[in-house]
Amino acid sequence: MDDDDVDDPQGVASGADRRRRIRARMERLYPLCRSITGDGVRATLDVIEQDLPAGVELVRHEVPSGTQVHDWVVNEEWNVRGAHIADATGRRLVDLADHTLHLVSYSVPVRATMTLEELRPHLHTLPEHPDWIPYRTTYYARTWGFCLPHRRVAELEEAARLGPFEVVVDSTLTPGSLTYGEIFLPGSEEGEILLSAHLCHPSLANDNLSGLSVAAELVRTLAERPRRLGVRLVLAPGTIGSITWLSRNPAGLERIRHGLVLTGLGGPGPLVYKRTRRGARPVDRAAELVVRDRGGEVRDYSPYGYDERQYNALGFDLPVGRISRTPHGEYPEYHTSADDLGFVTDDELVASYDAVLEVLEALQHDRTYRNLSPYGEPQLGRRGLYPTTGGKSATAAVMAMLWLLASADGATSLVEVAEVSGVPVRDLHRAAEDLLGAGLLALEPDDD
Repeated sequence: MDDDDVDDPQGVASGADRRRRIRARMERLYPLCRSITGDGVRATLDVIEQDLPAGVELVRHEVPSGTQVHDWVVNEEWNVRGAHIADATGRRLVDLADHTLHLVSYSVPVRATMTLEELRPHLHTLPEHPDWIPYRTTYYARTWGFCLPHRRVAELEEAARLGPFEVVVDSTLTPGSLTYGEIFLPGSEEGEILLSAHLCHPSLANDNLSGLSVAAELVRTLAERPRRLGVRLVLAPGTIGSITWLSRNPAGLERIRHGLVLTGLGGPGPLVYKRTRRGARPVDRAAELVVRDRGGEVRDYSPYGYDERQYNALGFDLPVGRISRTPHGEYPEYHTSADDLGFVTDDELVASYDAVLEVLEALQHDRTYRNLSPYGEPQLGRRGLYPTTGGKSATAAVMAMLWLLASADGATSLVEVAEVSGVPVRDLHRAAEDLLGAGLLALEPDDD
């Protein structure tokens, strides 16, 4: 349940609907065979688009193969119709139709008869987890391979006695395009908050689909709320997709005031926030408040990870952090078939949604104010801002006003006040609205 649902029966219903939508969206996306290009990416955007509220548009971009995007070149488009390994009787021992992870992504076309020894260099397993299928790719090397549970190797060895195997990869690598999508919700000011989620992994529920589904749900919510800053969601393949977006939008980068990469939001473990490269930007401070308040962890920047490393690259230097739960590579199910729909829980997904929404609201509200009555505490009672009966402890609303009046020096932002006071930004924002209405505060212009 999010904060708007408290003591609100309709809000409770909305929270239940939200929970169902996040899960249902992931269930629809899970079977799609995605890669960094191809029809699986387009089909993924179709699902996201169908869930958007009226008036919100998903804009698709097709960037031709061979396009130079900074130091990278857009690859040929990859699509696959089927792939299998069959024994001499025609029985399929490994079949892409059974699981999208069975084929190494971007495998070149193959149609051959092979012995097991010829086939072995193209087989990928996880001996330490014999029932799991690993996820492997070959985006920029022209080869092929199959991924399978390690226990199935014994079946192949037994089947090899019958004769060679039929190996088929019915794929295409042809001039086409890289596809990515954008959703933009305008604000009353020029600045923007960037949200980014990758959509290139097939059948990985936490590593891929949790970020996509939570991001799509955030768009539904934010579309219904007033926004000071615009919100831009970029849905693109990992690495090459974000680099492509950055290369095509040089003029718009100056409008990005804050940003978050969303990934791994449904798996186990507490929330983890990864700072921007500079480490003390407003998005860092806002996210740290929220994540630590929810028992999470904050980590320093590293140039290894998801697309935050592209946005933070020296040439762009964008203020983009990352929110996840247990990060990539730190849970055994990462990049395996065990990262399935049962691995993520609705409670974790909704709690992640709530946390990201709180960070975004804090960034929308993060302004600086000046106290217009700085010579002692102003008389709040005669302005209707203080309880009429004295002698009791100050209410949370009064404490928010007092903290804000004590800190509103024209340079200290609401997030900075929240860091010192422990008062949530949303409560300080409400206090600021009351004090503005009473003529006790003035809003300082933004420096951006």
